[in-house]
Amino acid sequence: MTRKPGTAGGAARPLFTAFVPSGAGTEASRTVAQLGSSPLVGRTYLLAPPGAQGVEGAALLRVASLRSSATMKRIAAKTDTPYALLVLHDTGIEFGAFALERFFAVAGATGDGLIFSDYLEVKGGVAALHPVIDYQEGSLRDDFDFGSVVVLDAAALRGAVREIGDHRFAGFYALRLAIARKSGIFRIAEALYQKQEPDVRKEGVKQFDYVDPRNRAPQLDMEEAVTAHLKKVKAYLKPGAEPVNLDEGEFPVTASIVIPVRNRANTIGDAVTSALRQQAPFAFNVIVVDNHSTDGTTDILRTFAARDARLIHCIPGRNDLGIGGCWNEAVHHPACGRFAAQLDSDDLYLDESTLGKIVECFRKEKCAMVVGSYRMTDLRLREIPPGIIDHREWTPENGRNNALRVNGLGAPRAFFTPLLRRVNIPNVSYGEDYAVGLAIARRYRIGRIYDPIYLCRRWEGNSDADPGVAKMNLNNWYKDKVRTIEIRARQRLNAT
Repeated sequence: MTRKPGTAGGAARPLFTAFVPSGAGTEASRTVAQLGSSPLVGRTYLLAPPGAQGVEGAALLRVASLRSSATMKRIAAKTDTPYALLVLHDTGIEFGAFALERFFAVAGATGDGLIFSDYLEVKGGVAALHPVIDYQEGSLRDDFDFGSVVVLDAAALRGAVREIGDHRFAGFYALRLAIARKSGIFRIAEALYQKQEPDVRKEGVKQFDYVDPRNRAPQLDMEEAVTAHLKKVKAYLKPGAEPVNLDEGEFPVTASIVIPVRNRANTIGDAVTSALRQQAPFAFNVIVVDNHSTDGTTDILRTFAARDARLIHCIPGRNDLGIGGCWNEAVHHPACGRFAAQLDSDDLYLDESTLGKIVECFRKEKCAMVVGSYRMTDLRLREIPPGIIDHREWTPENGRNNALRVNGLGAPRAFFTPLLRRVNIPNVSYGEDYAVGLAIARRYRIGRIYDPIYLCRRWEGNSDADPGVAKMNLNNWYKDKVRTIEIRARQRLNAT
């Protein structure tokens, strides 16, 4: 990890007070031993629940919860060196050569309050690089990946704990939000340690943790923390919304079901059939934007269009469109209805009443956008975990603030077409729905349907079933960038 400097001035002055969770068992012992061997580390504390055994080389610091505000405050009080080194997870850490020196050098060079780094992830005895992403103003997700080691400037830490309130679950979350406000957060794009990954689930599964009903209490705590943060940075939106005139304009039909597709020959027929089977007391059509498919999808759609005039098969005149760009093609099509409802090319509506329920919600709630709830299934429609995703974290009072903390708004999504034609959707293939949802919520009401009306099918060819670290990092970076834009837009809105 490090070696004792050969300075003539005697022993090196300790720079770090270290804090290690006790749950890693023998791994915790090895981590403590490594830290104890470095002259840069003063005292090491074992963060342990009542009744847990100690580890040689570490002082016991009894805590009820690793992530509570009380624990963060005790860490601040016990830090008697320029920096605190905090291990975030119950996993063994093996620091690289001169890793602590590098943490110290970067912390001193940048002056930021929290430093984190890339790392090597060990799976099956093989270590592979696990990069993380830079922290942004919009990095408000409570599951932002800092890796498992962070270094905290002691002065910034002591200042931040005075602002974090009393949280049982969101103490560290509130702490890093406070540090970001005051002194900044910096990523070292170098692997400074390696660790065993404690959570080996696929990335496509982990991303739904925040909607698991078992996590409801922690999620409410996180919402309270992010709401306080938004108020401090003047990006909080008070309850209320601008009215929307749902009778604006003339349209050929009341609603259009929009299906962007590229190379989904094995699922597009099911999706189109599900759309055409809708029973509603109004006229509707189905606009499929076929983004230059090469696998037979185009022929399938031509067959459907020949049999049913309600299906508009649209092939864009350009080749640079993502999913968002395909949506814009559909929404600006002269056949588009007053309301535009989402159906992905590998998903289904739950039954024939879905579209009717969506339009009813628009009329009842006088909203500019409707978000429904869905059930996760496999390709054979067998329910898979986490089951029903209803996004009940959205509330009329605070949903548009809490939306900046979570990874999505839900499905299916539907829009009031005149407004969407003015806003437009970013021409990307991930996060485009989230970006436009935040932009709409900034001023207008979003209606919610909490009963499932949609089936989201997961299969091996699905784009987000298991995106991998590199793709997940790109996705998360983009959504953080969207949040950064939204925070600044809200600050400007509040200033006027």
